[in-house]
Amino acid sequence: MVELAERGERAGAVLIDLLFILIILIVIWLAVFGATAAREGGGFGWILAFVLLVSFLVRSFYFVVFELRWQGTTPGKRLLGLRVIDRAGGPLQAQSVFARNLMREVELFLPIQLLLAGSGATGVDALIQLLMLVWVGVFVLMPFFNRDRLRAGDLVGGTWVVSAPKAKLLPDLAGDNNRAVQAAGVAPASIEFTEEQLAIYGIYELHTLEEVLRRDDVNAAAAWSEVASRIQQKIAWQPPPALAPPEPKPFLEAFYAALRGHLERRMLFGVRRRDKHDRPENDTTSGQAKNDTA
Repeated sequence: MVELAERGERAGAVLIDLLFILIILIVIWLAVFGATAAREGGGFGWILAFVLLVSFLVRSFYFVVFELRWQGTTPGKRLLGLRVIDRAGGPLQAQSVFARNLMREVELFLPIQLLLAGSGATGVDALIQLLMLVWVGVFVLMPFFNRDRLRAGDLVGGTWVVSAPKAKLLPDLAGDNNRAVQAAGVAPASIEFTEEQLAIYGIYELHTLEEVLRRDDVNAAAAWSEVASRIQQKIAWQPPPALAPPEPKPFLEAFYAALRGHLERRMLFGVRRRDKHDRPENDTTSGQAKNDTA
């Protein structure tokens, strides 16, 4: 089951990230102005323009870079145990990350600029200033007016911010696997996977599969069926001739337990595969997994 992040947690994560951004900008400003402090004459306007450009790039791409490289998290989100995921249940796409964070300029940084500038610096009359503040307030307060606590960036990017699954949940889910599979009328030993099939996926896919298995909403069954079909096609899995195809959820539970065991065994030998695109140098797995780029 997906647990949506609380509004206070999201605000706290943003404040932490803004603090990191401020520290980065201060370091840049001190470095640039310190390096040019001894210079005399012209050129200060170009230095100021460079600093402003770098500041814009840092604040604009800080969230994008971290969410792309850290699989939906930023330093602030990691500290508070939050993560961005795709609302449709699939992997987080780069276009979704760009879309949700481009909206942040309108939602967050523009409001900050307006509030810091004040009415005297905008050059507009009181009515226009009031309308601008109302417009800003709509974006800032949007998460309070919808059940899923979505901001405008989440609506545009098709994302949720959720409480990231804790590592201690993994053994719990794996421990329930045999009972769940047996209850569905399928013997655990009948659902088997080869090492080559298990080597296709990594830790990120394991955690994503856990999130799918924990879903209990009205669309959960459809999600299980779609993910099971996708995995079976990806790893070229076929049920034994004497066995009817298993139901999607028992299949996913069996694959989850097998994949977790495979990854743990590999880690004992110093091979830690972050996701299906990660190819550690000391991972000697060959065949299908090496050619997996989808």
